[in-house]
Amino acid sequence: MKLAYYPGCTLKTKARNLEDSALAALKALSIEVKELDRWNCCGAVFSLADDDLIHHIAPVRNLIRAQEEGCEGILTLCSQCYNTLARAHNLMIDDEEKRDTINRFMDEEPDYKGEVQVIHYLTYLRDHVGWDALREKVKTPLRDLRVAPFYGCSLLRPDDVAIEKDPTILEEFLSALGAQTVSLTEARECCGSYQSLANPDAEQQRLGKIFGAVNRSGANAIALSCPMCEYNLGRQQHQLLEQNANLTATPTYYFTQLLAVALGIEAGVCHFDLNGKPAFELLKEKSYIVSAAS
Repeated sequence: MKLAYYPGCTLKTKARNLEDSALAALKALSIEVKELDRWNCCGAVFSLADDDLIHHIAPVRNLIRAQEEGCEGILTLCSQCYNTLARAHNLMIDDEEKRDTINRFMDEEPDYKGEVQVIHYLTYLRDHVGWDALREKVKTPLRDLRVAPFYGCSLLRPDDVAIEKDPTILEEFLSALGAQTVSLTEARECCGSYQSLANPDAEQQRLGKIFGAVNRSGANAIALSCPMCEYNLGRQQHQLLEQNANLTATPTYYFTQLLAVALGIEAGVCHFDLNGKPAFELLKEKSYIVSAAS
């Protein structure tokens, strides 16, 4: 399958720790991907207004770019990018009237024919690499790391774009890396998304519920795939702890960072400085960081 890699906007700036670790891991696995030419922002969220077709132009244009390059699939990392592109793809397949309107609006591009499959990095690893093959590539098993997988909402909702209906993919992935996975009751809930700006009090309550579950699970790390989740659960974690003395800090990691570490990739590629010092210190303490350059 010829793949186009779609990075999205955040991965080039505040989520370099997600992109760079992911691309380095693909290289270590001997998988070649080419970044999509002339990609644009996907729009970040899928518009639910029935007559708001203009907001679907951005994701559909990316699908057209992949189609023009002769790609059968477009590989995504960011959960929100995956969700937006996959739902735009389904819209163009399922609604003939809207497909015609959108295609006619973009008079300088060829029509989108619905031939590009939107694939998330995790499902690509599962379906095209395989957990057994991945396990064989691991150089630094994460045996002493107890990880709580956090799916959030964008990978799982709505059902027609869910990467799995009853997800276990993150658990299977982490197990292939040698890590111990712990059950998290709130793993499939929304992190609060943009409520951290619009309604911070409600957001703090939601995060308190999530971290309460994390603490009860005995996890010493959280694995996630969404920059929005990483912002709320990771970068804003200190605010939650200041207001809740009964909660303890837990480092957050993009799943690709843990993959890169397990594959023996130099730590600097993972940009752990963007996660915060405790994230790097935990991995160093457990002797997973083997590069002196890190």
